[in-house]
Amino acid sequence: MTTDVTTAAGRGTVRRLAGTLHRRPRLRLTLLLTAPLLWLTVLYLGSLAVLFVSAFWTTDSFTSEVVKVWSTDNFHALFTTPVFRQVVLRSVGVALAVTALCALIAFPVAFYTARVARPRWRPLLVVAILTPLWASYLVKVYAWRLILAEGGLADWMLRPFGLSGPGFGLPATVLTLTYLWLPYMILPVHTALEQLPDNLLDASADLGARAGRTFRSVVLPMVLPSVAAGSVFTFSLSLGDYITVQIVGGKTQLIGNLVYSNVELNLPMAAALGTVPVVVIVLYLLAIRRTGALNNL
Repeated sequence: MTTDVTTAAGRGTVRRLAGTLHRRPRLRLTLLLTAPLLWLTVLYLGSLAVLFVSAFWTTDSFTSEVVKVWSTDNFHALFTTPVFRQVVLRSVGVALAVTALCALIAFPVAFYTARVARPRWRPLLVVAILTPLWASYLVKVYAWRLILAEGGLADWMLRPFGLSGPGFGLPATVLTLTYLWLPYMILPVHTALEQLPDNLLDASADLGARAGRTFRSVVLPMVLPSVAAGSVFTFSLSLGDYITVQIVGGKTQLIGNLVYSNVELNLPMAAALGTVPVVVIVLYLLAIRRTGALNNL
């Protein structure tokens, strides 16, 4: 008898709680978002705050211990040291080059998968594009190391033309990063082309526009936001990468390498270097915000 009363009371409490949540959608939404917002605030934004604060600390030159005294010496060295400036500019240039190559390769591939291929083959083609993402990052990079090495596949394919592979260095880094992040550019472009109304293309043809004019005036304006959306991934992932350049970059140095090499020797300097990609990516996001690309993420 006591058990039945307890069970009935528990069910009544659950019903009242469910009724309260049903009548108050804002309370329901607040409870649903509390956990992810707490994670975002404490772990993500908290980590960024610690990064920015530690960038203003210094390191004792004798003991190599961190001195928690406010100073702008790290940022002064970052802007006045030629090596740091060159590495920052090189890193941004690599990220832009990878983004441009991904866009150039992604558009014809996405156009074929979205507009030319038979409808029954399109899902399989999308799966084929996503398949490289399932493989290990390191496996793919080391595979490219074997391809680009002296006497590797690249040399073997170019030897009949009297050429040789790029070897290890900056071109190899750009090529490998382009392969790694290409699916992130193909997918949004594929989606945009797939949603492109056929009647717009037909209307353009009826008005006498040729293929080039249709591409410039109809297709490109509608696909450009998706290209910008994909570039958010290709640009940010390339800017912060440091493993690929260590494996296929030869003596090339990017921001990620400097951060990695300074973590144990000079943590405040590594933090100051780490703020550069964050600031650059924020400025990049603000620059493409007007394109409407952020709505497609």
